[in-house]
Amino acid sequence: MKVYTRTGDSGQTSLVGGTRIDKDNARLEAYGTADELNSWLGLLDASQAIPEAAHATLRSAMHLLFDIGAALATEETSKWQPAPFPAAATEALEKAIDDFETTLPRHNRFILPGGHPDAARANIARTVARRCERRIITLGRTQNVDPEIVRYINRLSDYLFVLSRAINFFNRTDEIFWEKSC
Repeated sequence: MKVYTRTGDSGQTSLVGGTRIDKDNARLEAYGTADELNSWLGLLDASQAIPEAAHATLRSAMHLLFDIGAALATEETSKWQPAPFPAAATEALEKAIDDFETTLPRHNRFILPGGHPDAARANIARTVARRCERRIITLGRTQNVDPEIVRYINRLSDYLFVLSRAINFFNRTDEIFWEKSC
């Protein structure tokens, strides 16, 4: 099978169900951003500097982001329909967040992205997750979107923030706290 099909050369692509839509359509913006987020998670997962427990969580999230992409790419009239997104996936992220937070120092300050390079990468992934969430919410204004998908992406961004803190902590890298300049 060839990687290229030439069917998208005119700026359109097909949804699951066959409808052709423009590549800058809100639906493509949503699942394209989920794909971008997945790439950032893959980069984090490739690191040896992240806490061991994060690998399984990131891999799970990567698989689930593929499921989310498929759900967002499927039109309501398609013969194939995705299964409802599992609430247990969001609950698993909450548990992973709670597990990390028990090991991290408490404070009440804003943290700037950075410290260890992988902590900075986790923060980039966090901001992509927030953009993905916004794109999905935009799509949800005109299309049915499983609300559990929005909850999961929201929680994934929370997880990535906590992961960035954990990376700094486990690598003995200082967090950078925001200092009000005016």
